[in-house]
Amino acid sequence: MSDAVLKPQLIIRQFDNLTLYADRFVEMKALTEQRDVDTPDELWILQHHDVLTQGQAGKPEHILMSSNIPVVQTDRGGQVTWHGPGQLVAYFMFDLNRLGWNVRTLVSYAENLMIELLKKYEIEAYAKPDAPGVYVDGRKIGSLGFKIRKGRSYHGLSLNIDCDLFGFHTINPCGYAGLEMVRISDLKSYNHGSPSRPIGGRRALRSSARACLRWLMPVLISMPRSPLRTLWVGV
Repeated sequence: MSDAVLKPQLIIRQFDNLTLYADRFVEMKALTEQRDVDTPDELWILQHHDVLTQGQAGKPEHILMSSNIPVVQTDRGGQVTWHGPGQLVAYFMFDLNRLGWNVRTLVSYAENLMIELLKKYEIEAYAKPDAPGVYVDGRKIGSLGFKIRKGRSYHGLSLNIDCDLFGFHTINPCGYAGLEMVRISDLKSYNHGSPSRPIGGRRALRSSARACLRWLMPVLISMPRSPLRTLWVGV
């Protein structure tokens, strides 16, 4: 069997500790710029320290108040958003040309991944054609934004699990004034992904988002057009 056949189509990297946004931004941008036609796609799963990230064409007026949360200028699409503990983040370093995808395919894939994951918690979520992301009863639970360079993507999605919503209160989330954000913990009481007792505290917040990972791999495998061969790597 050739090396090309043995090489995984998708490498999944799980970062076990909170990670600085700026470090991962530099790393995923470098990977995208340096990759060639044989480079495997990668999906990174992680949680960040508190940070506001501003999109490439982001408007400063969508940051409503100053706080101790750092602001990082990025090159992704969209407006300002928040990341932090208790929020599951996934970055997609995908070769869209090789997959035969366009940008709409990628956006739909990311949205449907969150929708299918939320079904594991018996939460009915949906996407909007005019406002990218995932919603529950008009409240936003999942956000996304990408950068495409030479047919290859980076950046990705964020799903609110059990995070502190203060960061969202300092901004117009994704540029929408008055948009209400919601978390899985607002809709379901659970412990490690099962309906049970609610959990709290920053250490528990990190654990609750990590608990979602047990659902993620089955959802990824079952997704239409999902790469079939995967290699999971802890970081």
